[in-house]
Amino acid sequence: MYLRQRSLRTTIALIAVVAAALTGLVLLVVLTNKKVDRELARPPAPPAPPAKPVAPVKLTSKQIAALPLSTTWTKIARAEPDPQPFAPNDGLLLHPQTSRVVYAEPGGPAIAMLPTTQLDNPTWLPVIESRPEWARVLLPSRPNGSTGWIYTGAGKTKESHSPYQVRIDLTARRLNLLKDGQQTGSWPVAIGTKDTPTPVGRTFLLASLSPPEVTYSPVILPLGMHSEKLQTFDGGPGTVGLHGWPDTSAFGHAVSHGCVRLPKPALDAISHIPLGTLIIITR
Repeated sequence: MYLRQRSLRTTIALIAVVAAALTGLVLLVVLTNKKVDRELARPPAPPAPPAKPVAPVKLTSKQIAALPLSTTWTKIARAEPDPQPFAPNDGLLLHPQTSRVVYAEPGGPAIAMLPTTQLDNPTWLPVIESRPEWARVLLPSRPNGSTGWIYTGAGKTKESHSPYQVRIDLTARRLNLLKDGQQTGSWPVAIGTKDTPTPVGRTFLLASLSPPEVTYSPVILPLGMHSEKLQTFDGGPGTVGLHGWPDTSAFGHAVSHGCVRLPKPALDAISHIPLGTLIIITR
């Protein structure tokens, strides 16, 4: 009898413990749901305000006059190198409508002045990086792959877009022309010799020149790139270019001083793409 009573009391105690635990669990679920409901009822946090554009460093007229011009004739010693020398861009081009200061980085030191023309052609440069009110461009100066930032927040620049891209494979000795990412032409070309090689990296179509007396090409297309071996050539600063060549046996061979010689159909096609169009040369 005593054992039965004790067992009964134990059972009742266990039932009470279980009931208390269930009550606590139900209360926890209710409180949790209320907390979730309150959190869901809160308005979403407002988005973070956009980063304020970095202002350019203000320069005096004396400081501006002391800056070197960024052209195919000059070297910009403080220019930052191209961070992705074989990457395509989106085709965005920039033209300075007045001479513009070139900076090492947004808000950083001034390193050059960019004139509105290059070799009597309007200056058009490929944009390789963008930030609010700033554009990073490839420069036409030595060393190869030089870049600089142009402040666009004050206007005085014009943008355009090139659907074209030129790829030159030095190993295959072939030039490929792409439009909107699709190949529209492919031709064998002549490239630089082992002693005067065609440099590699990404550059751009700097100018289009028509010689008054045609000797080997009716059109010369200078690039924003220079020979790594020749500091000067034929009176110029060693600028690498694309041009025609009358002797078709040269195509497919390494025979030039660094320029890329094109067959007539290739020259005709490249002559019609916009200035500033990106050109990627690989080995």
